[in-house]
Amino acid sequence: MAMNWQRLLTTKRYGHEHITPQEIGRSHFHKDHDRIIFSSAFRRLGRKTQVHPMAENDHIHTRLTHSIEVGSVGRSLGIRVGELIADQLPHWVGPHDLGTIVQSACLAHDIGNPPFGHAGEYAIRDWFRRNRAQPMLAALSAAERTDLETFEGNAQGFRVVTRIENNLFSGGLRLTSPTLGTLLKYPWTSVDAGDKGKFSCYQTELDILQRLAAQLGLIERGEQRWCRHPLCYLMEAADDICYAIMDLEDAIELSILSFADVQPVLLALAGIDVADDPVLASGASARRKISALRGRAMESMVGSAITVFMTNYAQIMAGEYQGELLRDGDPAVRDGLAMAKTLARERVFPDTRKTELEVGAYSTLGTLLEAFCDAVYEHQQQDGPLSYRSQKIISLMGIHCPAVDDSLYHAYMRALDFISGMTDNYAAYLARQIGGLN
Repeated sequence: MAMNWQRLLTTKRYGHEHITPQEIGRSHFHKDHDRIIFSSAFRRLGRKTQVHPMAENDHIHTRLTHSIEVGSVGRSLGIRVGELIADQLPHWVGPHDLGTIVQSACLAHDIGNPPFGHAGEYAIRDWFRRNRAQPMLAALSAAERTDLETFEGNAQGFRVVTRIENNLFSGGLRLTSPTLGTLLKYPWTSVDAGDKGKFSCYQTELDILQRLAAQLGLIERGEQRWCRHPLCYLMEAADDICYAIMDLEDAIELSILSFADVQPVLLALAGIDVADDPVLASGASARRKISALRGRAMESMVGSAITVFMTNYAQIMAGEYQGELLRDGDPAVRDGLAMAKTLARERVFPDTRKTELEVGAYSTLGTLLEAFCDAVYEHQQQDGPLSYRSQKIISLMGIHCPAVDDSLYHAYMRALDFISGMTDNYAAYLARQIGGLN
């Protein structure tokens, strides 16, 4: 059994089923791209951490600039694969449509990430784990508690685009099924998250995932677990290409690493030596040299990813491929990636300022979670008027305020919608205000 592109590239749109077959000026998939670009959730990524929190250097990547760059690489991957399988695509889809689908998914791949990057994810998870014995969490089911204790930016992103953004609980951004499918890096729930805590769907969106998988023809691999959409592998590769290079480039900007530290990694990824590029042999600045090397490395990594995709095409379409395009490709690319990850792990991530700010993120998010979850618990359990403090905190939530008849689990998810949607700056500001620390 294999998936087929007729179903994988349907133009059906979640939350907005009545669409015309003809599109003027923009395809269905270009509309997805534009809806993501113009959403406020996407705009807020400009004030969210990629790797280095609250960086004062304007050259450092935020989640926004990272997502735009990933989208650019993803578009190239999608177009090139589309050209290679053009004879298998439905008549209404061309290679550039595949490029747009992958680009859109890339633009949205971090749209659910909380303030302060991965440190924010860990802070939210740990807060719920520390409080699991408290009465406010005791009534939750095991699956609901796992969702909260394994808070995941991927799952929150799926919730943002299908529930929260633009059309609240009425289709979200109303994206097409192929774009949603390509976005689902881990098409299963927290029950199957594993040791790394990776999943793409909370219990609140399980019904959407089930319908989406059936519509796209994704192959079921277990209870509430499906294979990836084939284009998802291209989105993953685009993300890996960018963070492998850009994390090191940012480290040079912050003087954590020197160009001499990074040059061997980029040369390995590019499959060249210094003599192969005139810029590297010149007296150019480190910024110009790394720019030249970046382009060569990206070209090499894109080519390797496409080769692996096509080599494993039958397995991918059968939902059986379990590898990663960059890891399984050109040995030089594979080894260069390993070098990049080792350098980042040993030299970049332990940076003192980064560590200090990440520890501060725990305090910031802990203050917010305690305030909003306490207020939500009182709001859902109330027999009489809310306390004055809870009234004020609930009022801050605006459209994210839970309905009084929501379950506690859904109410806490609404609090997480509000908190995880904050920028770094606003989260820090509001925690100071609530904590009385200003």
